[in-house]
Amino acid sequence: MPPETTSRAADPLDDDDYPAYTMGRAAEMIGATPAFLRALGEARLIAPLRSEGGHRRYSRYQLRVAARARELVDAGTPVEAACRIVILEDQLEEALRLNEQLRGGDGSGG
Repeated sequence: MPPETTSRAADPLDDDDYPAYTMGRAAEMIGATPAFLRALGEARLIAPLRSEGGHRRYSRYQLRVAARARELVDAGTPVEAACRIVILEDQLEEALRLNEQLRGGDGSGG
């Protein structure tokens, strides 16, 4: 198993936080426009990294977050409110995970 862990860590494309996608590709993948992604950045929901040339680059994690915000906006939620909802959902998920760890749970039910 350690060799898999080493090779996985060595491949940035296996990393959910690796900024692999250009703005155009990211927008296409979530069915949105580049302007929508810029709005999410302005609302501080996601903060894309910049390439050496100054172009925005998005990770898979950021695309999942942006896709969730797009779902909310498509359902009629204003962008700012959608961003706040996504942030709160993420915080709740993290708190539940930490709570489970502190309780000594390993997901096995016992």
